[in-house]
Amino acid sequence: TFLSLSHAVSVNITMGAKASKKKGLSKEDLEYLRANTNYSVDTITAWYRGFKEDCPDGKLTPDSFMHIYGNSFLTGNAKDFCDHVFRTFDKDHNGFIDFKEFLLAIHCTSCGTPEDKLNWAFSMYDVDGSGWIDLTEMTKLVKSIYQMMNKENAQQVQRENPVERARTIFRKMDADCDGKVTREEFVSTCLVDQRLIELLTPQATYCHVQ
Repeated sequence: TFLSLSHAVSVNITMGAKASKKKGLSKEDLEYLRANTNYSVDTITAWYRGFKEDCPDGKLTPDSFMHIYGNSFLTGNAKDFCDHVFRTFDKDHNGFIDFKEFLLAIHCTSCGTPEDKLNWAFSMYDVDGSGWIDLTEMTKLVKSIYQMMNKENAQQVQRENPVERARTIFRKMDADCDGKVTREEFVSTCLVDQRLIELLTPQATYCHVQ
C-alpha cells in the first residue's frame, strides 16, 4: 500500500531516539542509506537509535511490528493487513525486518515519488511474488482492509462486499483481460484514478499519492 508508514511508528521511534544514547550503525550501512534515501546522517542516526530501543537485537519481528503499526488503527482487526505490510518490508524474507529494510520502506512510503509508492504497493498486493496480481491476491488484501474498518467506515461501503469490490478493482486494472494485473497496469491505472487508490487503502487520509 502507499501508506505513510512513518506516521504509524513515529511516536515509538522518537521516544526511542531520545531514550537511547547508544550507537552501532556501521559506516557501510550509513553510507548505503545516505545513498538510497534523502535522509541526513542525523536523521538516519535518530531513526536507528529509536529502532534499537524498540528492537535491541536489531530484528523487528511480526509481533513487534503488529504492536507498533497495528496501534495506528484504533478499531477493527489489523492483523492480516499488518502481515501483508510486514512481508513487503521484509525484502529478504528471513522472518524479520532489519534496520536497512525498515528505513528504506519508510522512506519509500513517506518520501518517494507517486511511482515509487505505487510500485511498493504492487509488491504488497503481489502476495506470491510472481510479478503479477491475480484476483485471489487482490481479494485477500481487500478483505484485510475491510477487517480494519470501524462501524462508521463499514456502513459507508456496506453496499459492496470485499469480494465484489476486489473484482471491480481487478477488472479496471486488467486492461488486456488476461486475468493478471502487471506492475505496469497497476501503477498506470492508479496514477490516473485517485479513486482506485482510495479503494485500495484502509484510510484515505494516510494514502493519497501526491
